[in-house]
Amino acid sequence: MQPNLLILGGTTEATAFANAAAEAGLHGVVSFAGRVARPKRQPLPQRIGGFGGIAGLKAYLQAEKITHVIDATHPFAAQMSHNAVLACAEAAVPLIAFVRAPWTAQTGDDWTHVRDIGGAVAALDQPAVRVMLAVGRMHLHDFAPNPQHFYLLRLVDPPETAPPFPDHHVLFSRGPFTAADDRALMREHRIDLVVSKNAGGGGAYAKVEAARALGLPVIMIDRPALPPRTEAYRVAEVMDWIGHVGTERGV
Repeated sequence: MQPNLLILGGTTEATAFANAAAEAGLHGVVSFAGRVARPKRQPLPQRIGGFGGIAGLKAYLQAEKITHVIDATHPFAAQMSHNAVLACAEAAVPLIAFVRAPWTAQTGDDWTHVRDIGGAVAALDQPAVRVMLAVGRMHLHDFAPNPQHFYLLRLVDPPETAPPFPDHHVLFSRGPFTAADDRALMREHRIDLVVSKNAGGGGAYAKVEAARALGLPVIMIDRPALPPRTEAYRVAEVMDWIGHVGTERGV
């Protein structure tokens, strides 16, 4: 049976895989959560919006006769990834996560690891410093308990409400970025500290390289825990998985 893919997208990895799937003549749809105002155009049909939890996703998989799910969402899209694992298990549809390898500290890095956003907020309970806050617009208000700092915010889209910080500067830009540009940006705004999610991959790594070069500490937010699942780091691995998984199950 011809594979019919559901690609949970919103990342450069999702676009790369969608391109490979289209070139291979595979059928499928790329799904976006709708949190970015202008998602990148895809070579496959696309849908925007949630599924309605585990039950809604299971119903979609069954109604659309999906044969394989590729979770290429952001590593911190924990709720979607969690729902995908459980919905696919209930619908007996194989799933693979196409993920970015996480960053690991190198010589010269000064990282403080925290488990989650709350841990990063707690770590900023300190005298005023100048912070590059690289956590995305959805979490800005979580940091409201620490208004003493200056915050440099780099966002793809404007936040729905104004940032809750008395002293801040907002840049609207979409990566990938370069280490040289991020060094210049940090120098321009006299940054003392960087807060970053461990997103992995190359598109957002420039700020980590820049912090290392400038000797700046980084509060690194570790990835959320997820149910066990099959993972791949390369497009070729996902394509190979599609060719070998599912047919033996009658999908």
